[in-house]
Amino acid sequence: MHHQQRYNPVPPLSRHKGIWLFLLAVAALSPARVSHAGENKEQQTDYPDVVATINKTLRAYHYDPAELDTPEYLRIEQAIVALGDSVVSDEALLDGFREIWKDGPFSHVTLNKAQQSAQELANYLDAMRIGGGGATLAWQDDIAILTVRTMMGLDTIEEIEAAYDAIAERDAAALIIDLRENGGGAFAVRPLVSHLLAESFDAGAFVSQPWNAAHERAPNISDLRAVEPWEGGSIKAFWAGVQVDPITRMTFSPSEPRFDGPVYVLTSKWTASAAELAVDALKSAKRATIIGENTAGQMLSQKMYDVPGGFHLSLPIADYYSMVAGRIEGSGVSPDVEADAADALDIALRQVELTEGKR
Repeated sequence: MHHQQRYNPVPPLSRHKGIWLFLLAVAALSPARVSHAGENKEQQTDYPDVVATINKTLRAYHYDPAELDTPEYLRIEQAIVALGDSVVSDEALLDGFREIWKDGPFSHVTLNKAQQSAQELANYLDAMRIGGGGATLAWQDDIAILTVRTMMGLDTIEEIEAAYDAIAERDAAALIIDLRENGGGAFAVRPLVSHLLAESFDAGAFVSQPWNAAHERAPNISDLRAVEPWEGGSIKAFWAGVQVDPITRMTFSPSEPRFDGPVYVLTSKWTASAAELAVDALKSAKRATIIGENTAGQMLSQKMYDVPGGFHLSLPIADYYSMVAGRIEGSGVSPDVEADAADALDIALRQVELTEGKR
């Protein structure tokens, strides 16, 4: 019997913890541009121009213009202008921006120093490999425990696929998927969910600015199902599509080998973004029992834009609506069995034992 790993939650950085960690990882892994002669010279940054571009970019690309006319957002916009008038260094701008946005009215807004253009970074993300460890498989007797720490990286996708092969080969009695420290990412969510389905499942849809600019209401189920499903796997293609298409429908198709046994998904308040999509899909499809804490409620799609001074502004370009639960941003996905995240694995193991004992 393998010793089960104890859950050690990372102290919070902000309301957007998962997003910050994702962007820090991207910055660390992405290839820096070659430094040219003279680039290291001190250059005077026009910080008022930087923050003016930040506010202009948010208004140009945010998924819902109406959310930018609320008193809460207008206060943030004014605070950012004041920040630009007062700071004298990049570090002060970044720290001040994080402080202003830590309790912002919506998630997925970040500012970081850029190592390459936003377009170069978008090209890189589709082929990114995080270096392994995004998904790891352990066993407790005949119970498979699949810990998925991120939804980013081609190697994370490969690790998930390999895990399902091993689960099938060993004929696992049950599967526990640990998403307690998963702050999101991208399309590693597809294999994670698809290997657990017997038939295609309509999970939900991303709703973007073209819809919100033309309607004064949220889309209903008929609106969401009126569009053809998007089943791609390219971040770059997805971003391009959601900025043009009012609704981008997310459907999961079954994959082999399929695991038909009982599934338990562990969650915490840090389970965010694409990880929440997985939790909601498996709960809505009645394919898993969710154990732990309510998820973060940070379910938006984020894209990066260049800002003067060598910065990247990331902002939400699409909102997500579950076919069953509705909007996830701000509310999260509730567990079937509510428990402290630290206790979730022990509870799942006990539930497996009870289920096995009844057979």
